[in-house]
Amino acid sequence: MTKDQLDQLCVNTLRFLAVDAVEQAHSGHPGLPLGAAPMAYVLWSRFLRHDPRDPHWWDRDRFVLSAGHGSALLYALLHLFGHEMPLEELRRFRQWGSRTPGHPESHLTPGVEASTGPLGQGLGNALGMAIGEAHLAARFNRPGHDIFTHRTFVLASDGDVMEGVGAEAASLAGHLQLGRLNVLYDNNHVTLSGTTSITFTEDVGARFAAYGWHVARVADGNDLAAIDRALRSAIAETERPSLIVVDTVIGYGAPNKSGTFEAHGSPLGADETARTKENLGWPLQPTFFVPPDATAHVHDSLARARSEVDAWRKRFAEYAFEFPELAAEIVRRFAGRLPAHWEKALPVFASDDKGMATRKASEGVLQEMAGTIPELIGGSGDLDPSTFSWLKRTGDFEAEATDPNGSQGRVGGAWSYAGRNVHFGVREHAMGAAVNGLAYHAGFIPFGATFLVFSDYMRPAIRLAALSRLGSIFVFTHDSIGLGEDGPTHQAVEQLAALRAIPDLLVIRPGDANETRIAWHVAIETRDRPTALVLTRQAVPTLDRDRFADPEGLRRGAYVLDREPAGAPPPDVILIASGSELAVAVAAADRLRADGRIRVRVVSMPCWRLFEEQSRAYRDAVLPPAVTARVAVEAGASFGWDRFVGRDGTIVGVDRFGASAPGDTVLREYGFTPAHVADAARSVLG
Repeated sequence: MTKDQLDQLCVNTLRFLAVDAVEQAHSGHPGLPLGAAPMAYVLWSRFLRHDPRDPHWWDRDRFVLSAGHGSALLYALLHLFGHEMPLEELRRFRQWGSRTPGHPESHLTPGVEASTGPLGQGLGNALGMAIGEAHLAARFNRPGHDIFTHRTFVLASDGDVMEGVGAEAASLAGHLQLGRLNVLYDNNHVTLSGTTSITFTEDVGARFAAYGWHVARVADGNDLAAIDRALRSAIAETERPSLIVVDTVIGYGAPNKSGTFEAHGSPLGADETARTKENLGWPLQPTFFVPPDATAHVHDSLARARSEVDAWRKRFAEYAFEFPELAAEIVRRFAGRLPAHWEKALPVFASDDKGMATRKASEGVLQEMAGTIPELIGGSGDLDPSTFSWLKRTGDFEAEATDPNGSQGRVGGAWSYAGRNVHFGVREHAMGAAVNGLAYHAGFIPFGATFLVFSDYMRPAIRLAALSRLGSIFVFTHDSIGLGEDGPTHQAVEQLAALRAIPDLLVIRPGDANETRIAWHVAIETRDRPTALVLTRQAVPTLDRDRFADPEGLRRGAYVLDREPAGAPPPDVILIASGSELAVAVAAADRLRADGRIRVRVVSMPCWRLFEEQSRAYRDAVLPPAVTARVAVEAGASFGWDRFVGRDGTIVGVDRFGASAPGDTVLREYGFTPAHVADAARSVLG
């Protein structure tokens, strides 16, 4: 066979591995693999630097299938290109216990870089990955020693570029001039329910050009040479991200369904599959057929990739000899190990009745960690003066260009990809996805900050962080009606309950400055699931830990903050609180004890999930089952607290929207006062 014939054989191998997987499962999306296989094949065989022997190689190119519904194509690529993806897994596509789920899951399948499917998320993830590459290159590369040079490639669909998160990510990527980010846009003009003409008639290329992207076009998605040229032009462009608009036919080759929405999300069916194979010259049997010539041809491209990897390893050995400290940091970061004694610098806050906002305590902790944990990187949705999440003395992550307004960043007048403050702009959803992208990339502890009420804008990204077991950190300040005058549009009420409903997300709402320190400690050490830190705008007392229990108790989710005297009978009533209401519960307990007749225990419960993961013995020690008089106090929706207060308890919460007034006024009017909480306790005592 000629090279062109072998290339076409490989393209059709990918197509029909995917089609057979969908047919076997009686479920899936055959249209994208049939149409997009040529561009995927050209990318993987001629450009993508990867090593199936080591799918976590640090300088590999990242390939993100943002159009995650086309997962069968990705699994076919992984199989054909030598990754740990046996044919048996393709035969088990979308089945219980397989490594080939309906949409890709990074923690489940080696070679899958990101969990995608909710459209637009992959573009946001790729933004974070490209930020990661640019930062590592600026931080570690030295003249003659280019250690980080990888690219991030994306295969995106019409839906990806329609979704708001995709637009947010593209806008920021263009601003940041991320020239190593390249997107292949599968422009097949069809969505799940019809042609794009019914909803989507814009010039996508012109929009991306306006964002500051380099745009190339391929008129025929089956023209391998044209795809090759477009990719080469994208790679040659170093100062702008690139969008390659590839015109394809969804369900290409299917006589009755190609070019229609019927090819999008349903199997072709036995008859149409047979006709498609005949149409493209593919044998009807066996299914899951991989021609030996296709395997051999791909192995030639793998030999090229392996030689590049081996050359890189040699370069890294030379780099390590020349720059041993930098090399050691790279090894440590990608191994996920924290610097030795990093926690020694964390501040311990003195007791103070006036205290400070937990967002302010968080700032103090962040600044110390920034000096000891170089992989800590992040930013906010244009809110760092309010979230206090800007890392001083670490510089801004920006393209080296002059601000049209005349200023150049905040540190020494310089902008650089070596900076660790990422200014996401008013793009919360893209921020969440990009933070996840940095976590997927590895070598970073990434965070993003905004107001708690705006967690709604980034919920899909938070959910995927939890599903993918990423160590992303989401910092949410202005956590309740206590923020005051901005009113109910900005006052979080239901957001805590919504976040707690996400499996495997640690939602931590610390009650004072020292709990905030421990909360950050937990978040930094937790690398296998995300953390949401929920912080106050208003000041709260810094509790006297000579009187109250050690804040290390936060690690167990809940702990007895203020207990009855040693040897005394069990408490009559238990007050349970989180965040800013912890001090209210403490003051209410003092009121109840004033006449000496009521025994009160105060429990700090900053993290439900951590508490529920403790042993039954520990949970019963904190909340004795025999003590049924309980009051939960939290300036948020009461939903869910019943599991801790039981049928005989009560909840002081917020089950309506807030109001615009000074924060202390709003809290008082909503019953968050020691007197009201004490009355609630008396009511459950009868």
